[in-house]
Amino acid sequence: MDEMLAAGWVRRWDFQQERYVADREERFDVLIDVVEHVCRDVAEPLVLDLGCGPGSLATRLARRLPHVRVVGVDNDPFLLALARASRPDDADIEYVQADLAEDGWLTWRAIDAAVSTTALHWLKPERLAGVYRDLADALRAGGALVNGDHFYDEQPGIRDLAEAVKNRRAARAGVGSNEDWKSWWAAIAADPALRAEFTAAELSGISTGYGNRLSPQEHTRLLREAGFAEVAPVWQYGDDYVLTALR
Repeated sequence: MDEMLAAGWVRRWDFQQERYVADREERFDVLIDVVEHVCRDVAEPLVLDLGCGPGSLATRLARRLPHVRVVGVDNDPFLLALARASRPDDADIEYVQADLAEDGWLTWRAIDAAVSTTALHWLKPERLAGVYRDLADALRAGGALVNGDHFYDEQPGIRDLAEAVKNRRAARAGVGSNEDWKSWWAAIAADPALRAEFTAAELSGISTGYGNRLSPQEHTRLLREAGFAEVAPVWQYGDDYVLTALR
């Protein structure tokens, strides 16, 4: 894929994602803060980016922590093509197609950290539990899983309040009119330059709705059952969290 074409679509992806996460850049910063801390004494850290999409987080990780080896994992061939074409020349990033919804996706060991942003909600709860177990086995002692996503509190009053806080923040940031997720994919499918390179199926996206709407309490329970020693949010705005689990 042409590098300039890919870079333009990734910028447009970032713009539409801010519709759902007004403080997306701050969330990225916090995720990378955690990685930097847990890898501070590691000469050549290995970090997995789960559900990496077009590489937004992986690129930011590589820019800020150039000594880190990043492996981005996703099952969408088009998003991976965008990620590969827009990857900075000097970035130590590898992109791998693998399906987190299937057993056998994890082939790496002695991982220092795993990160994810607005991606693991696509997994059904029982499959997410399996991914957590896989990661607990593969992460080194002291390693971390750092997950930025929307979590929905078990307490209905708090859940409604968190939603209201998030919506008010989005209104102040002026992101409510940003292109939405479905419109982005529709525009992709209508681009003649992309239709010449990819099939209609590849240009439609493979994600089909939320697999889970789990609470932070339920994520914490699943992570502890998987074998993580400590679990807590390190950042929150409304129902938008960065949840960290230490191995």
